[in-house]
Amino acid sequence: MDIICKKCSSKFRIPDEKIPAGRVTTVACPKCKTRLTLNPVKRAAGNVVPAAEEKSSNGYDSSDRPFDFIEEEGLTAMLCEQNPIIIKTVTEALQLMDYQITVAESARDALKRMRYHVYDLIVVNENFDTKNPEANGVLIYLERLAISVRRNIFVAMISTRYRTMDNMMAFHASVNLIVNIKNIEDIGKILSRGITDNELFYRVYKEGLKEAGRM
Repeated sequence: MDIICKKCSSKFRIPDEKIPAGRVTTVACPKCKTRLTLNPVKRAAGNVVPAAEEKSSNGYDSSDRPFDFIEEEGLTAMLCEQNPIIIKTVTEALQLMDYQITVAESARDALKRMRYHVYDLIVVNENFDTKNPEANGVLIYLERLAISVRRNIFVAMISTRYRTMDNMMAFHASVNLIVNIKNIEDIGKILSRGITDNELFYRVYKEGLKEAGRM
């Protein structure tokens, strides 16, 4: 379903199967945060109005089952971090890289969101919502994803233990890139380089599969 926010005019798409049938659904515009109401009765006409203009006692709150808006031709990123200063630094860097950003409040929130959308980029602190980095719920979930899904997600881990761009430790932690907390101010440049290297690797990998007749 294609929708348009009447306040900021942003265009987004939500898969039809993620919209509860027969119920009014309340969601927030990921750009301006205006509460929007999706009315199933008006779905065919593509009408979307601010929630304040249309209310229902049987409304559906997206916080119980979050939707991730997919902006046309846009990149999406999720940040799993609890330090406000780091959140601000990383968010500003990702905005400059034209990512649509979701900031997870907790590991449970992050896992719930990943059920509904495959993010292009996930930046996660190794200590996010845990005192034991080895028990990081987000990283464990990502490690267990099917390779066909996981290879489409670039995962950067913020760490206090490992040095930036330590490829061996990144492999050990099942992530694509490590960013040491001391280098957080340069995370935009570090991510850009890591993502470029990753895209080059998979381009060569896919070309090899094609030549071998496996794609």
